[in-house]
Amino acid sequence: MSRIGVMICGHGSRSQAAVDEFAVLAQKLPAHLPQGWPVEYGYLEFANPVIRAGLDRLRAQGCDHILAVPGMLFAAMHAKNDIPSVLNAYAAEHGVTVQYGRELGVDPKMIAAAADRVREAVARADAEHGPVPLTETALVVIGRGASDPDANSNVAKITRLLWEGMGFGWAETGYSGVTFPLVEPCLEHVARLGYRRVIVFPYFLFTGILIDRIYGFADLVAKAHPHIQFVKAGYLNDHPKVIETFAERVTEILEGQNAMNCAMCKYRAQVLGFEAEVGMPQESHHHHVEGQGASAPGSNVADCALCDDFCTGACRLDAAHGHDHGHEHAHGHDHAHGHGHGHDHGHHHHHHPPYPHADHPLGPQSVRKHLKRPR
Repeated sequence: MSRIGVMICGHGSRSQAAVDEFAVLAQKLPAHLPQGWPVEYGYLEFANPVIRAGLDRLRAQGCDHILAVPGMLFAAMHAKNDIPSVLNAYAAEHGVTVQYGRELGVDPKMIAAAADRVREAVARADAEHGPVPLTETALVVIGRGASDPDANSNVAKITRLLWEGMGFGWAETGYSGVTFPLVEPCLEHVARLGYRRVIVFPYFLFTGILIDRIYGFADLVAKAHPHIQFVKAGYLNDHPKVIETFAERVTEILEGQNAMNCAMCKYRAQVLGFEAEVGMPQESHHHHVEGQGASAPGSNVADCALCDDFCTGACRLDAAHGHDHGHEHAHGHDHAHGHGHGHDHGHHHHHHPPYPHADHPLGPQSVRKHLKRPR
């Protein structure tokens, strides 16, 4: 008789704290699943165990029917291409059935979890500084940022649902990398709107270098605008509603409800500005960094010749590339070629279409003013 196992496929991070938080989520998930379903996890890049190792552990427990889900908020290149490529190759090699579920996505439970994190930040600020009406408060939701406009638009939808649901005076959406506007230009724009308080909410699952980046830029903008109260909200982490959503993504696979929403997927539809990417092959681009470990070279901002207190993303501006490959990883400085703490992309044999707005002044180019030395 077939035995079902569950595989949570994470992105992976240079941050050990992020890796540890992901592992805690995987530990809490079995309580929300049918009894007897073993749960394992693995990472696409950097951190260990890698996805194949988690699949090996499930096979060792007698599982020949594996329900795999991306441990990600939205579906961009990693969830659409990289993870399925790894899973398909493994299933073909070992003769097991691997069914793939969808990302967490825009879901009422995820909105509830996000609202709790925002409410916690508002309550803390009220207690420390006195109450400010929500109508005099601006909410800024910061998403990951991707080369996939569909994933980016989902962050904007989260922002609108929180804004309209909670009654903030204004709300904006920013991103930690790749696309625009990045954190600093987004917050600078909001600072000009005249609101007394600004809530900065990272719509992220776990901590890591990108959370440090978001909070770091929030501090910089707050220092430049001392008359405005900037409040840093916590990220989602292992909120109970997040874990419930993960469990639903697993069990719905067996109900045939696991299809991603591909209506605006740039690999299937002629999305404005990304027409050349329709029909791109499904392949993984991460073999070169698989399993390097969360403490691999490039994980520490102290090693960086470009940044001071936190990773600004300045290493993305390397003249040897001239663009960001259309994606960015949550690992800080490992692409900072020629600075003594990165790795060389010269051995890559795959193609990343350039992000069409890589030179947008509110995108990665906006960090140039923070470079320690001109480039």
